[in-house]
Amino acid sequence: MPHATSGETGSGRRERVRRATREEIRATARALLTERGAEAVTVNAVARGMGMSGPALYRYYDGRDALLEAVTADFYAELTGAMRSARDALADRPAADRLLASCRAMRSWAVAHPAEFRWMFAGPAPEQDRRSPGSPVHRAAESFGQVFLDLIAEIWRDAPFPATPLREHPEALRRQLTEYSERIGGLLPPEAVHVFLECWIRLYGLLVMEALGQLDFAYTDLEPVFEGRLRALCRDLGVEYAPEGGEPSPR
Repeated sequence: MPHATSGETGSGRRERVRRATREEIRATARALLTERGAEAVTVNAVARGMGMSGPALYRYYDGRDALLEAVTADFYAELTGAMRSARDALADRPAADRLLASCRAMRSWAVAHPAEFRWMFAGPAPEQDRRSPGSPVHRAAESFGQVFLDLIAEIWRDAPFPATPLREHPEALRRQLTEYSERIGGLLPPEAVHVFLECWIRLYGLLVMEALGQLDFAYTDLEPVFEGRLRALCRDLGVEYAPEGGEPSPR
C-alpha cells in the first residue's frame, strides 16, 4: 500500500490510489487488445488480469461501455499528443511544414499501434454512442481533429487557397458547409470548409484503409502512397510540399 506523502489527507491518498487503479485497468485492457484482439477485452478478462473480481472492477468503471470510452479516449489523447509534438517541434516553420509533420506523426502512430488505431476507428461501439457530445471520446476526438483544422485555418489566413464558390455547390451541400463553418466558430468560411473536408476525407480514408489491411492486395509499403497524398494535399492548399527531412517551405 503506497504511503501518504507529507500533508496528504486520507481522502487524497484514496483518490490517488483510485486513480492509479483506474490507469492500471485501462493498461490491462490495452494489453488484452494488442495481444489477443478486441473481442478479448471484457470486464471479466480485465478483472482477471488485475487479480480482482468482475464486480470489484465496477467500483472503478460502471460497465464495459464506460471502460471502452476511457480506453478509446486514452488512445485519442496519445495520438493527439504525438501530432502536437511533431507540430510544435517546428514552431518556427510555416504552417504547411507543421501540417505535414503532424500528418506524418499521425501515420507513424497508426503504423506503430495498429490494434489501437483499429479500435478507435472501427472498434466495438457500446450501446450508447461513444461520440455523443460531451462524452470523453467526443471531447478527445474533437481535440484530435482540431490539430488538423487549426493548421488548415492558419494556411487559409496566411494565403487563402483555391476554393469553389459556395453558390456553385448543390443546395444540400451549401447548407451543411455553412452549418459546419458556424460550428467551428468561422475558423474557415464555407467554401474553404469544403476543401478542408475533402483533404481530410482523402488523407484519413487512406490511413484507415491501411490500418484495416484493405490495400494489402496491392501494397506492401504504403509510405510512398501516403506521401503522394500529402503532396496532393499541399497542391490543394496552394502550399509547397517538403519531403520528410527536406528543406523547409518558403514563407
